[in-house]
Amino acid sequence: MLKQFKIIAFLEGISWILLFYNMFINKYFFPDMYQTLLKPFGWIHGLFFIVYIVLAVLLIKPQKWSFKDVALIFLASLLPFATFWVEYKYCKNA
Repeated sequence: MLKQFKIIAFLEGISWILLFYNMFINKYFFPDMYQTLLKPFGWIHGLFFIVYIVLAVLLIKPQKWSFKDVALIFLASLLPFATFWVEYKYCKNA
C-alpha cells in the first residue's frame, strides 16, 4: 500500500500544478480554455486528494507514523508541491 501512496502523492502534486496553472495562466491569458479545463482538473485533483487522505489514514498504523508525521502528511495535501516532499520523505522504502 505504501507504493500506491507514493504514486498518489506524486499524482496529487501534479494535479495541484495543473489546477494552479489553469486557475492563473489560463484564466487571464486563455480564458476560453479556462472554463473548459477547470471542471476536469478540479475533479481529477479532488479524486487524488481524497485517495491521498484515505491511504494516509490506512498507513498510519502499518508505518508507525507519529502524530507529527501524520500532521505533516495531512498539511502537505493542502500545499502545492508539498506532496512531492512527502513522497520523498515517507515513501523511500516503497
